[in-house]
Amino acid sequence: MSVPTLQDAIDSAGSPMHLLWKPSAAPWTGPRVPAEFSGWAEEQAAWHRSVALFDLSFHMSDLFIEGADAVRLLGDVSANRYEPFAVGQAKQFVPVGPGGRIIGDGILLRTGEESFVLTGPRPAQNWVQYHAETGDYRVRLETDPDMGRRDGEDPRLCRFQLQGPRALEVVDRAFGGPLPAVKFFHSSEVELDGRPIRALRHGMAGAAGYEFIGDFADYDRFKSALLAAGRESALVQVGALAYSTTPVESGWIASPQPAIYLDEDLEDYRRWLSAFSFEGQRPIHGSWYSDDIEDYYLSPWELGYARSISFDNDFIGRDALRADGGDARRVKVTLEFDPTESRAVFGDGFFNDRGIHRVESDGRLVGVTHHISAIGDKHLGLALVDASVSRPGSRVELVWGEHPGPDASPDAALGFARLVGTVQTSPYDEYARTTYRSAIGA
Repeated sequence: MSVPTLQDAIDSAGSPMHLLWKPSAAPWTGPRVPAEFSGWAEEQAAWHRSVALFDLSFHMSDLFIEGADAVRLLGDVSANRYEPFAVGQAKQFVPVGPGGRIIGDGILLRTGEESFVLTGPRPAQNWVQYHAETGDYRVRLETDPDMGRRDGEDPRLCRFQLQGPRALEVVDRAFGGPLPAVKFFHSSEVELDGRPIRALRHGMAGAAGYEFIGDFADYDRFKSALLAAGRESALVQVGALAYSTTPVESGWIASPQPAIYLDEDLEDYRRWLSAFSFEGQRPIHGSWYSDDIEDYYLSPWELGYARSISFDNDFIGRDALRADGGDARRVKVTLEFDPTESRAVFGDGFFNDRGIHRVESDGRLVGVTHHISAIGDKHLGLALVDASVSRPGSRVELVWGEHPGPDASPDAALGFARLVGTVQTSPYDEYARTTYRSAIGA
């Protein structure tokens, strides 16, 4: 019996929204990393006050791309600039569909003249793999899926991040001195406890630090060495709960909705994808519902990826993206909620929600949230809003609840809770806003 395709699933459901709308979807939790080590609030505080260790070895997929046509393939399917792109450098990968909307998220690392690793959720990797298989490219691909799609075997690579104001002192202690000087989002090949490892200058949590990438066979060895080096610096291990809140402060809209569900030119692609793929299973939920899946698509301009885009290549979606003229339909902002009022709505304790919720001003829809989290004693939302309400200090209203979806009108009066939010800049974290985003071109 053949596996149903994404197109089969859409046809059976009646529409993409009938397929994907799932009210009260369970929150994301990372595999094989404990929910908490010392408590989510203490772990969140670590990347601001001391140093945090993130174990990123299990929840992301890797696509290894090698061959004489690797650069040509990547240039055809993404809006990135590939000259210059040094060996050891990483980029925010920006694939777009024919309509100029984003396909998926990922970080592309160049490991050799003809070799790359694309890391992150599957949609961007699926996009590259499909075009490699159906196009005329001299490339070899190998997929290393996340732990949720494995039969128990270990991943090929392990990844650890050290972030926070004391991160570099831990690095110096672990490696016996400063690492080779490299630019931000560049890397060097070094040794940790006698084994080779790649040190990438990175800042996921809105703080200075490194990501270390090595052979998973050395996982225990590397982790022990970093933990030992961090004892004198009050190093805190970060569990899945606290890690899942990092995008709100750093202004990163994780896993945007792939722009693939209706375009006639992408029907073959939908028939290549499984109904059980990320694209066929990722739930949409929240207080904002639209019958049109394209209302959930995002542009690279809205995501803040303008510095990563080049029109030098004739990539898929180039004309549509250029026609936008770099104008984002909405502005990415942080919403800050009064702690007392927010606790009355969200409760007192850990909270993390990636639903799509309405943002209103004077009773009219002006935007949507993409992530709301408890960050210490604050509740913050990451949102896209109209320019008219995007100035810091503007007051808007969050509509909080779970719309039932296709069985009710998008504008049905459902008695949802409402919470006043104050617009702040995004990224909310100052380091992420002033240094990190400009350094990576995001």
